Amino acid sequence: MTLPDGLRLRRAHPQDRDEIMWLEHASFPTDAWSASQMSGELYSPHGYYVVIETTAEGAGTTVVGYAGLSSLPGNPVADVQTIAVAADQRGKGLGRVLFTELLDEARRRGVHEVFLEVRADNPVAQAMYTAFGFEQIAVRPRYYQPDGVDAWVMRAELPTGPHAGPGPIGQEALDDRG
Repeated sequence: MTLPDGLRLRRAHPQDRDEIMWLEHASFPTDAWSASQMSGELYSPHGYYVVIETTAEGAGTTVVGYAGLSSLPGNPVADVQTIAVAADQRGKGLGRVLFTELLDEARRRGVHEVFLEVRADNPVAQAMYTAFGFEQIAVRPRYYQPDGVDAWVMRAELPTGPHAGPGPIGQEALDDRG
């Protein structure tokens, strides 16, 4: 899966928080995470956050999508924490690129099961997750507040096989640790 010209996928950094928060509030106006929650996620050693940003020459970069995964070392289970794409960038496959990278990272971490919650009133996201092999396994009534919208709990098993090496941005992530 490739990105349209003028966009790139990279590992998120804590310095991306303000841009991520702008997009968080634009995407989830009634139940956005707080800046402190997002900082905790970006600094967490168990998290893996990525962003898609613009790369136009002569202009600064702008984050137009982000996604995050959480899994403890050695745990065969991971949770998709969040995923969002700017309204003017939707329909271009960016959500699929972000989600693919999260699942690739889960495989690199040796994860066998991935869980997520999705709003019951978001059929576009539900369809994308289903296309990736996720199945609804439960409902959390009134999970999304203050709207009182149910959450679908979805789950997928990741195929086991040889341990995946660094992905397209995996080597950058390894380099960042050095």
